[in-house]
Amino acid sequence: MSARQKPRRLPPFSGILVLVMASTGLVVVDLTIVAIGLPLISADIADGASAESVVVTYMVAMGALTQIVGSLSDRWGRRSLFLAGIGVFTLSSLAATAAPDLLWLNIARVAQGAGAAAIMANGIPLLSDRYAGEERDLAIGAWGSFATAAGLLAPVFGGVLAETFGWRAVFAVNLPLGAAAWALAVRVLPRAPGTEGAGAPGGGAARRTDWLGGLLLMLGLGAATLLMLRPGETPWSARDTAVLVTACAASAAFLAVQLRAPAPTLELRMFARPAFSGAMLAVLLSRVLTIGGSVYLVLYFSDGLGMSPTGAGLLMTPIFLAQIVMGMVGSKLIGTRPPGLVIGAGYALKGVGFAALALLITPGTPWWALVVPLLAWGAGGGIAGAPVMAVAVRVTAPERVGMVAGTVSTLASLGAGVGTATLGAVFALRGGPGAEAVTDGARAVLGVSAALAAVAVLVAVTLIGPRRVPGRAPAPAAQGPAPAERRPVPGTEDRVPTAEEGDEGDSSRART
Repeated sequence: MSARQKPRRLPPFSGILVLVMASTGLVVVDLTIVAIGLPLISADIADGASAESVVVTYMVAMGALTQIVGSLSDRWGRRSLFLAGIGVFTLSSLAATAAPDLLWLNIARVAQGAGAAAIMANGIPLLSDRYAGEERDLAIGAWGSFATAAGLLAPVFGGVLAETFGWRAVFAVNLPLGAAAWALAVRVLPRAPGTEGAGAPGGGAARRTDWLGGLLLMLGLGAATLLMLRPGETPWSARDTAVLVTACAASAAFLAVQLRAPAPTLELRMFARPAFSGAMLAVLLSRVLTIGGSVYLVLYFSDGLGMSPTGAGLLMTPIFLAQIVMGMVGSKLIGTRPPGLVIGAGYALKGVGFAALALLITPGTPWWALVVPLLAWGAGGGIAGAPVMAVAVRVTAPERVGMVAGTVSTLASLGAGVGTATLGAVFALRGGPGAEAVTDGARAVLGVSAALAAVAVLVAVTLIGPRRVPGRAPAPAAQGPAPAERRPVPGTEDRVPTAEEGDEGDSSRART
């Protein structure tokens, strides 16, 4: 950055930033907003039967497809896949709104999950193509903080919609928002993105599609997600065993295929870089803590303190407000401080929030006494979450950013499932019916969450060291799109080589 350029506090405003944040918000909100309307769906079109499949089908489709779509975006281009994702998501929302029965609704939710995968997998790559240097870190930070905050706000929004207009409103709200996002995407997305498959190193090999690997990954992740979402109180069955075997066999076969594929869906050598592995572990732990912890905290608000769904959702407001504000602070800090220390400090603050809540909550605790720990939770999540995304992009070759985005989104989905299932088991061991039992279960969940946050601190400071993360190149002075390929600052070469580069050298530098 030249001496004349002042450090930024916010990323430069652009249509692409607005588009990515808004469309990602749609997807994240839809992960949890539908759960609010499940009782109404069950009573209306499921004849009183459980309607949990409406949530499961969406998560399975999204989790199974995100990595594949992310890899394809590196070869086929961002614009076409992003437009297709928004279109599919919006049209399937229309189908869900008009669903006459549960089967129809579940089919629509599968299509919604496929569209959501295309949207999520292209978010980071679009920002990475548009911005560089500090501006890119700030843009990714704004995106990550907004996405997390949207997920935390969803229960409040969903409760108001379902209570006022009925369960179909939680799908109908996507129609005008999706149409507006599609129109904006047509206007602002470049027709010739910088990371088209034709421009990737390796020529024809880079343009091949790993169909076998993609199918195996879909099967493995789909089976694993189904297993994680099974009701915890039901006994283990032969069907569960078959699903577990399928998930393990498909995942092992996928890894074997990736080692031989000329253009793999997931470049396994990315994980040989400690900084990349640390960032991915941090993403996984973050979702375990955020989703798993918030589910049982909200349950404490409703059953332990006797709050209404809207009131319980409003009490979560300090988390997402602090998350948004401190996400930008975290993005700024990694420009002047070691990223691992910044991320570790964020998780430490988040862990303090969890520990304080575990000590404070009782059936008679006043709501205002919980505000400061909730602010610590959100602030720590913002400081840690935004830099993790930026680190993952920094240590990866530009032509693999879509693959990285797919990995991030896939691990986030898995983390949400693992967090809900694992912390649900912790809750079941200590909790039960009644305000006192619910409080005991929530206290146990928050205590385990604090311990996991400590693990995340160790992961960050150990694996994401200053020598393992390249310094960021300065952002260009012009406000136009960033160059297609951005290289590390000379002397900082710790980034993942592509399959075509091998260990001999860096083809992106050779083309300079």
